[in-house]
Amino acid sequence: MAFRRRVFPGVAGVCLALALLVGCGAAAPPDSARADVERMLDRRAAAVLERDGTAYRATEAPTSSVAGQLATGEAEFANLRSLPLSSWSYGLTAFRRSGDRATAEAALRYRIRGYDRAPVTAARTLTLVRDDDGAWRVAADEPSRKGTAQLWEQGRIRAVRGERSLVLGVGRSAEALREYAGLADRAVPAVTEAWGEDWARRVVVVVPESLEEMAELLGAPASGYRGIAAVTTGEAGGASKAPADRIVINPDAYALLGDLGRQVVLTHETTHVATRAHTNAATPLWLSEGYADWVGYRGTGRTAPEVAPELGRAVAEDRVPSALPADADFGFSDDSGRLAQAYESGWLACRLIADHWGEVRLDEFYRAVGAHEGREGAVEDALKEVLGTTVEDFTGRWREYVRAQLG
Repeated sequence: MAFRRRVFPGVAGVCLALALLVGCGAAAPPDSARADVERMLDRRAAAVLERDGTAYRATEAPTSSVAGQLATGEAEFANLRSLPLSSWSYGLTAFRRSGDRATAEAALRYRIRGYDRAPVTAARTLTLVRDDDGAWRVAADEPSRKGTAQLWEQGRIRAVRGERSLVLGVGRSAEALREYAGLADRAVPAVTEAWGEDWARRVVVVVPESLEEMAELLGAPASGYRGIAAVTTGEAGGASKAPADRIVINPDAYALLGDLGRQVVLTHETTHVATRAHTNAATPLWLSEGYADWVGYRGTGRTAPEVAPELGRAVAEDRVPSALPADADFGFSDDSGRLAQAYESGWLACRLIADHWGEVRLDEFYRAVGAHEGREGAVEDALKEVLGTTVEDFTGRWREYVRAQLG
């Protein structure tokens, strides 16, 4: 039996009209909130660069205090005034809106004038509110889960320029910061003499107020840096892009050092800045840390027993290591002797190369290792190509060198 669909007069026209109305409703204008926020952040960035407090406050919500935030936005703007900037911009990476409130993830990119060849990127989480007039403003600007605190969140920055350095400090006098600048200014030519001129030949030194604030800048527990006087962190781009390195001081540990120790530390960390473009996953820590120590002590007249007391005790007890230290031996732990012995072993390995094959070959060896994309075969190939030896032969030479220097 055939069935026919019955059509009632006028119903088809009503349905068509409803469909058209529904269609019109679905074509509502797109939400412009994200674009509005991006334009507001552009104005905020321009205000930072132009030191325009009025324009900056216009991007701030009337109340910006949020539990756990390090400082209010207006206070942070004041803290930034001494930071010499050549660029400052925000790039939204995520945006979530709920009515008159929104949360945005943003990449804050900035460069310090005269020092950063590439922008430093800081991951930020922005809490946003919309006013009655429809304008979006910033209620909170904090480090994201993937980000770290920035120096201006810890207090007002004081900047001191050296001949080859820029020192940025919080809670420090200009006189104290000038001492760091003097050490850094001496470190730069010392590193250039050893490594060569293929690096920026200037450094940025960051001096927070305490160990805890140092750890906040590095995004790690303070316990991991207790007793470590300074670290160097590459903050922008890959190794081949000449990253913007910062030497971050642990003021608690640094204060315990004598004049020579402070100079060695700054020279060591400056070496990391210079060698960064040739340091990657292929470079073992015994080489990168050993080379930095070799440059740090180069020309100081310090003997092996003075520099390597922990390894000296191992030699006296007939416990000469059977192999060069692994990366894990450089981990921060309660076993300070193990860490000290790892650094001393790397230093003597680089000193052996400089003494036996020459300083030029040591530099060539470092670069050859870093020319590899990965760890596998990097040291083996560089030993063969640059020094004409093998891992087994080099390890044996190094163990005999350790005994001769420390026995």
